[in-house]
Amino acid sequence: QVQLVEFGGGSAQSGGSLRLSCAASGLTFSGYTTGWFRRAPGKERDVVGTITRSGSTYYVDSVKGRFTISRDNAKNTVYLQMNALQPEDTAIYYCAAGVRSGAYAYWGQGTQVTVSS
Repeated sequence: QVQLVEFGGGSAQSGGSLRLSCAASGLTFSGYTTGWFRRAPGKERDVVGTITRSGSTYYVDSVKGRFTISRDNAKNTVYLQMNALQPEDTAIYYCAAGVRSGAYAYWGQGTQVTVSS
């Protein structure tokens, strides 16, 4: 059974940092594209960024330069490093894996990130 679990969420002040982790069982991240998504209050879930099988990363404009996605193959874990956090980053964050971007078959349960001003 494939399971993804996120951890590392919590609260931060504007300008602060958090690192989220996504650990997988039942699949190997290096064989998938992994995406980070978030659902802000009153908003629909949107993509934050992705990391491909080859390790290439992509980010939406709102987080580019502040957020970094990385992968530790030995630990089979994908990370989302969030710096220079803003209140607008407050959301539930999810990781997901799929054979390609736009086709995510496996999802984590989400973890709350709250940024205060």
